Amino acid sequence: MKICITCSQELSDDHRYCTRCGRPQLPASSPNVTQPGGSEMEEMNITALYAMIGALILALLVPPWETPPGVPPEFLGFHFYWSPPEPDAVVSRLMMTIELTTIGIAGLYFSWLLRKKH
Repeated sequence: MKICITCSQELSDDHRYCTRCGRPQLPASSPNVTQPGGSEMEEMNITALYAMIGALILALLVPPWETPPGVPPEFLGFHFYWSPPEPDAVVSRLMMTIELTTIGIAGLYFSWLLRKKH
């Protein structure tokens, strides 16, 4: 028999939840699991999030260019706004969307991967 840590109800060893208060019951054989209310706090890595914001701003300032309409499609690369690779060249919206989405997802992933535990 085990006792609910919240309401002190006696429970059999196979109960995963308390029959009185409904709280989940921790297995007696898992010493690494912390009790409710005493769990570890995790916070995202702020440095990785700031790096992601910087990369997003840089991606907006240095867009990918493609050939003008009417010309066979060709990816021309990343150039500054004030020096497009060809006259009438346009910013590739598809490449810009892919670039910004990839930077955002990678930034959030790395901030989670490098999170700090307290």
